[in-house]
Amino acid sequence: MLPLLARLDRLALYLGLWLAAGALLASLLAGRGGLSPGAAAAFAFPLTTAYAFVCLSALYVARSTPLAASGPVRVAATALGASALSSAAWLLLARGWSLALTQWTPLRIPFADTAAIVFGVGILLYLLSIATGYVVAAFEQARDAERREFHAQLLSREAELRSLRAQIDPHFLFNSLHSISALTVADPAGARRMTILLGDFLRESLALGALERIPLWKELALVEKYLAIERVRLGDRLQLAISAGDAGGCLVPPLLLQPVVENAVKHGVAHVLEGGLVRIEAASTPTRLRVAVENPADPDRPRMPGTRLGLTNVRDRLRTLYGTEAGVRWTETEGRWRVEITLPASAAGRQES
Repeated sequence: MLPLLARLDRLALYLGLWLAAGALLASLLAGRGGLSPGAAAAFAFPLTTAYAFVCLSALYVARSTPLAASGPVRVAATALGASALSSAAWLLLARGWSLALTQWTPLRIPFADTAAIVFGVGILLYLLSIATGYVVAAFEQARDAERREFHAQLLSREAELRSLRAQIDPHFLFNSLHSISALTVADPAGARRMTILLGDFLRESLALGALERIPLWKELALVEKYLAIERVRLGDRLQLAISAGDAGGCLVPPLLLQPVVENAVKHGVAHVLEGGLVRIEAASTPTRLRVAVENPADPDRPRMPGTRLGLTNVRDRLRTLYGTEAGVRWTETEGRWRVEITLPASAAGRQES
């Protein structure tokens, strides 16, 4: 079915436009055809209403001869041929309608005087309908191209997110297995305990990682499980303080904080002799969510090449998901390393905790 016929409001608008064509034909019949205004109106308006449905076929003519793929000669020949055929059919309908008016009403419609006008107007109206069909076809092509481009962007974004997650998971697993390996000789019981905690953590992280968004409080609970694993190795040197308040109900990408907290331990607390506190603070407004992770940093620590890999992944994920509406920045001031993540709270949504 044509989109025009699918909705009554569109059909009413279309027929309303054809009333103007009926008025044009009636004025020509009254002026050049010698008909009275009443006879011209009675003859023209029903006729143009019927022709309005005939001219719907012009859209198919435009689709069958696209301008980009058809030469100008073919387009012109097709348009003129279709216009002549349609106008000829309309002329036959006009003859039948003139006979009906002459037989059933007092009106007299001399068909011989009106045939040329009806045929000429029919050709012009059909050519105009074909031109409109080309405009509609161009609009549909542009909309389809926009839809395909949007779909391609979605597929590209999903592929990029999968790639980023694939980089995060092995990075964390490598660090954890390295820690377990270091404990197997010095603290076998701790290594076993760390293995059990790691299994629980991986099970939950895999479940949450399959989701598009999770509440911030679940992300923070996952961070606590991870730090419990690291505390087996670092003991009381590793401390944690979390403050989220009402922001805990905001939805965030899963494992968003994982690389940040890994860096806080591996490149922060682990390099400070007395250890230190990893502080996580979250705050939200009706439109923005801000999460900050702060940890001690030894100014003389060795600068490893992969230090910012996790932070780069976080930044890339946020850019892919939110564009310029989200971001991450990191600073080091007076022995404290601070990472601050911001994203639109309205886009992330909210959920009761």
